Amino acid sequence: MKCTQCGIENPDGTQFCSECAAPLIPGGRGPNESTETFQTPVPQLSMGSTFAGRYKIIEELERGGMGRIYKALDTEVNEKVALKLIKPEISADPKAIERFRNELKYARKISHRNVCRMFDLGREGGNFYITMEYIAGEDLKSFIKRSGRLTVAKAVALTKQVCGGLAEAHRLDVVHRDLKPKNIMIDTDGNARILDFGIARSLQTEGITGEGVMIGTPEYMSPEQVETKDVDSRSDIYSLGIILFEMLTGRLPFTGETPLSVAMKHKASKPPDPQSLNPQIPVELNRMILKCLEKDRDNRYQSVEKILNDLGEIESEIPTTETIVPKRRTRITDEITVTIGVKKFLIPVFAAVAIGILLFVILRPFQKKIPPPVFSDKPSLAVMYFKNNTGDENFNHWRSALSDLLITDL
Repeated sequence: MKCTQCGIENPDGTQFCSECAAPLIPGGRGPNESTETFQTPVPQLSMGSTFAGRYKIIEELERGGMGRIYKALDTEVNEKVALKLIKPEISADPKAIERFRNELKYARKISHRNVCRMFDLGREGGNFYITMEYIAGEDLKSFIKRSGRLTVAKAVALTKQVCGGLAEAHRLDVVHRDLKPKNIMIDTDGNARILDFGIARSLQTEGITGEGVMIGTPEYMSPEQVETKDVDSRSDIYSLGIILFEMLTGRLPFTGETPLSVAMKHKASKPPDPQSLNPQIPVELNRMILKCLEKDRDNRYQSVEKILNDLGEIESEIPTTETIVPKRRTRITDEITVTIGVKKFLIPVFAAVAIGILLFVILRPFQKKIPPPVFSDKPSLAVMYFKNNTGDENFNHWRSALSDLLITDL
């Protein structure tokens, strides 16, 4: 069954869309589709076309509960951006758009290497759109599906990065409210980047028991979100616990036939022990996940900074063979290693040659000159001398001695 709001195909008999949680009614007409504006489909931009006189469409990235997301070239600054075209039923709601504006004011203040930057909210004709930083890579949900459950080292490394971005947002009193693997990108260097700060609150409707779209995504909603209570940073911490659970076990703690049934389990059901699903999870990390998933938010971690501290201690106990090394750093390290190796070889050689030359120059004036043998150039005189003074009987003896001494064939 195809969702009339986001276009995602769902299994027959499903009451709610698995992507945007909108009610699915046979015949394609939902309870909220009371006006012609609501039924208007999201405009589909063709590749190569220019939108709003500025954005050249490169490709469609995905379709979601808000509308379609495109990769586009901002021709004003010659930079690639992600363009999120908001679906008409949201664009037609002045209160929703006003909430967008207010939330984006805060979201744009977040400047952190693990947070995707929000640029602007614009309007073209009757359609509103959001522009944000384009990040090449894949979302964490796809990464988990492709990899299966992650190693402890990889899961801890990614969680630390997500916590870094969350800590900066919470410092500015910005709560995500819809933290999930789909909203976390893994860029081409293996780093985590959080998307869509502030958007979930902007989409707030009548709540989970009303006819509108639920606030957040059921699989990652905190109990207070299910009860439609006001949320704070501890709601993001609960969602973070779900994500860490999924990374390490390859599955979600709560599943159900409908989004509503899943949401109710967050409120009333106890999550399974992660270590029972993956014995490789360290005891302290297992305890951390379950603490994040406490139903009462007063019993959870009260700040992301505390989670970061505990993650650092857990990471120090992980075997070094599992250490995650960024791709860029590896390449740079290899180049430095080669350079240092050549220097280590050449420096001692040059030093030895220099010392040898210095010693030769210093000691040369003190070298002893050995005069040539007295008879070396006149062997015949030496022979005549010994022959006339020793007699024939001793001549052969002296001849041998002179031969050894003067190296001369006498």
